[in-house]
Amino acid sequence: FKLTRACLEVFAEFRNPVGLITKNFLVTRDRDVLAELARYHCVGVTLSITTLDARLAGKLEPRASRPEHRLRALRLLAEAGVPVAVNVAPVIPGLTDHELPAILEAARDAGARHAGYILLRLPHAVKDVFVQWLDAHEPSKKQRILDRLRDLRGGKLYDARFGVRGKGEGLFAEQLNRLFHVTARRLGLN
Repeated sequence: FKLTRACLEVFAEFRNPVGLITKNFLVTRDRDVLAELARYHCVGVTLSITTLDARLAGKLEPRASRPEHRLRALRLLAEAGVPVAVNVAPVIPGLTDHELPAILEAARDAGARHAGYILLRLPHAVKDVFVQWLDAHEPSKKQRILDRLRDLRGGKLYDARFGVRGKGEGLFAEQLNRLFHVTARRLGLN
């Protein structure tokens, strides 16, 4: 229906700042309008990347663009003058956390200048869906992943407290945070 484009056109007409966060290559369809907004420093686009492994991405996010397409979107938008960022999200401890440096580097190489990360969040029914997903796709890693999540959240799978829910607490959370910041600094991000 091109509703996003219509909204972006209104933002561009009034030079109203807007930020987009997506997992979809389709955002590149509107790069002409995004470039117009960028001329007035009124836009930023963030692509979320969970993994660089296309096979795993297909199992985790079957309806979202594959990692190589998200990186291509970053590149196309950056080439059009649109400020782009990467959000390594969600970071799944025991499954995707080891990819954080590689994702940051690939995104930087594609044109991202800013980065962030969010630890997997499992509020309410999402927890049950994720546990079922583990049973179906990663049964051998299930216990390790759930144990690590509990370690990060004071023995629970989810902690809704602001500032904690997206980063966790404890030793592993500190290590992940340091890894992110050291890598981002080394790559010239943020």
